[in-house]
Amino acid sequence: MTPFGVGMKLVILDRDGTINHERDDYIKSADEWVPLPGALEAIARLNHAGWHVVVATNQSGIGRGLFDMAALNAMHARMNQQLARHGGRVEAVFFCPHTPEDQCTCRKPLPGLFNLIGQRFGVSLAGVPMVGDLPRDVLAAQSVGCEPHLVRTGQAATMTETELIDLRQRVSDLTIHPDLSSFADFLILRDRRAHGEDSPVATHMGELT
Repeated sequence: MTPFGVGMKLVILDRDGTINHERDDYIKSADEWVPLPGALEAIARLNHAGWHVVVATNQSGIGRGLFDMAALNAMHARMNQQLARHGGRVEAVFFCPHTPEDQCTCRKPLPGLFNLIGQRFGVSLAGVPMVGDLPRDVLAAQSVGCEPHLVRTGQAATMTETELIDLRQRVSDLTIHPDLSSFADFLILRDRRAHGEDSPVATHMGELT
């Protein structure tokens, strides 16, 4: 992998509904953190292809008093331990602990978390792929010039065709995938083709149009 800074291959992932299953009552402990099928393997494939993976996630459960920082750290320790078994890693997790009523600038769809990522890694976010399962994820990505991707897992799994059409009108360069595995395959294959490499990549469900 390349050093942090100019020229690094960075990809930003949402957490709940993208990497792991969501819960209506919030994920409040490490035991409740359960990865989606194929998601950890997808992150490992991105890593092996030279991508640095970071996570940007709203965690208002902290602000609501449903769990504390120790519980959040335990969730991410579990995520990293399970990722390591697949040879993958997440460089950092950027999170917003606030509720909507706090009116902070770091809660997606506002761009605060993304600006922090750019500052931390010393890169422009223009064109950096970002993937999530909610409109607020891709709207936040669009606001800082990231390349927006939506996965039909988590809450996006229940979006209607009308809702998807409306989102495409708001985010004109949006690409939609069935899941994180398909997103990873798409990104890796596109990168190989851009560098003139014809070696195949194992595909899963493919891109949704």
